[in-house]
Amino acid sequence: MAAATNTPTEFEENSNDDDKSEMNITNYLIVRPEKGGILDLLRYLVWADIGSGVKFLESSDEGIMGGEAVDHRWIILVSIIVRKIISLLGKPMEYTGFVADFFLNLLFQNGGIMGLFLNFLQGKVVTPQRDTETFISTIGHLDGRIDLYRDENLLEQLDNSVSAEKIATEEIGNRALMDLCIMASKLAYENAKVVQSIVVQHWKMHFVDFYNCWNDFQKEMSTQVFILCDKPKDANLILISFRGTEPFDADDWGTDFDYSWYEIPKLGRVHMGFLEALGLGNRADTATFHNHLQMKSTSFNHGYDGSGSLSSNTDSDMEENEWDQFSASEEGTAVGHKKFLSEKVKKTAYYAVRKKLKSILMEHKNAKFVVTGHSLGGALAVLFPTVLVLHQQTDIMKRLLGVYTFGQPRIGNLQLAKFMEAHLEYPVPKYFRVVYSYDLVPRLPCDDKTFLYKHFGVCLYYNSLYIEQKLDEEPDPNFYGLRNVVSAHLNSVWELIRSFVVGYTHGPMYKESWFMVFARIMGLALPGIAAHCPTDYVNSVRLGKERVVRMSSF
Repeated sequence: MAAATNTPTEFEENSNDDDKSEMNITNYLIVRPEKGGILDLLRYLVWADIGSGVKFLESSDEGIMGGEAVDHRWIILVSIIVRKIISLLGKPMEYTGFVADFFLNLLFQNGGIMGLFLNFLQGKVVTPQRDTETFISTIGHLDGRIDLYRDENLLEQLDNSVSAEKIATEEIGNRALMDLCIMASKLAYENAKVVQSIVVQHWKMHFVDFYNCWNDFQKEMSTQVFILCDKPKDANLILISFRGTEPFDADDWGTDFDYSWYEIPKLGRVHMGFLEALGLGNRADTATFHNHLQMKSTSFNHGYDGSGSLSSNTDSDMEENEWDQFSASEEGTAVGHKKFLSEKVKKTAYYAVRKKLKSILMEHKNAKFVVTGHSLGGALAVLFPTVLVLHQQTDIMKRLLGVYTFGQPRIGNLQLAKFMEAHLEYPVPKYFRVVYSYDLVPRLPCDDKTFLYKHFGVCLYYNSLYIEQKLDEEPDPNFYGLRNVVSAHLNSVWELIRSFVVGYTHGPMYKESWFMVFARIMGLALPGIAAHCPTDYVNSVRLGKERVVRMSSF
């Protein structure tokens, strides 16, 4: 299959032919933990009472709802139970995160415990101020490295690799580009001022913008993303980095454990929570997904000339025109239109980033762009070009250099995977999914022989010795079974031991902070969570060696 070009793909031709017949096709399934009670959950769990299980589900089709409740009962149960627990712990998690951030920054800005004590005696205690250049996130305290890996002529390598289109290959990958991506993915957890300071002062690159974007389902600005260029003029590289799952954010963790999906005809089923995080719908009104993803007559599927041309009307012109084209027959009802308009007016991640990306690509004629993210940010990073393909943004997609994700959860089903492989794998691989050891998040939402969610793309898997394998899927794709539980806990013991010696064996830059060591100790009970920290992803990229002789994962 060829990469995306100006020639219509089979998907685009069929979509145009079947436009009218598909207007009313809106298959979806929503898992709503709040809808059923504890007794319903027990009946569904213990006695496999499907009627009780269905109370937690909402679907466009009763057959889908009943079938999912039977076929995927255990996975739905896990989703319900975990999300109920997360919901109960939401406020305590928020308060804990607030206290932890403040305490960590209090120590950091006062030079540690002894420095804080001396400053207290002298009446010079520095009080941390949020959203300032010195206020570091919890993730930043887990791994304090901010500089890019100092390989020989790193920026020169990066420029050469981009201008020559020598993107990462299956053999080893472009280490300079991978390192920039994991560091940018880690940096995305910081506030805008910290991001700008590090990009400009440490990386000597051009900071473009930081976006705090609206999630209409969560009713808050919960999606963050920043953009940089390798230089302010005649740039070769544009990088887009989405923020991932924050340690104390219940909504983020709830999204990761969500099973809900929305089906886009001829493309596949997509994780509903990730669509909402990009600003492409709201499960409270499922018609909004259709409006954003399936309308062919509006500029949501741009462009007006059918090519998604960068030199066509500006986005502001399109947004003024698109409401004129949104006819009464398409909107359904005036109330639905009003809700949709209200949603669209707010700044959402997909539209904000796409608009800026078009502008930068026009300004830098030779530049190509990379999309990256860790955890939830990784899911948004691969979903962003997926929607660009859906919207037929071919001129933008021609300039996609690659997608690098780290600890990314699954975003859709096998049909979606096959569709995107045609656009991201040919003629050369452009999508690389990095997975470290027993990280839990890449195993979410869970998968088995009959299950919905599937990974795709090149998997660069690193075991706890940082030895790399190129796989279609990471080992042990689910955390079920006694063997996996035992090996995961043994692995966490090794990781704790390693944390005390890695600074001596590999150099001072790999010495782990006391807070990261504390996370390793917590990992003895929750190994899949501790392994998700960015620290091991940075180490994997910098220390990773390709496996020559097969050996079992430690």
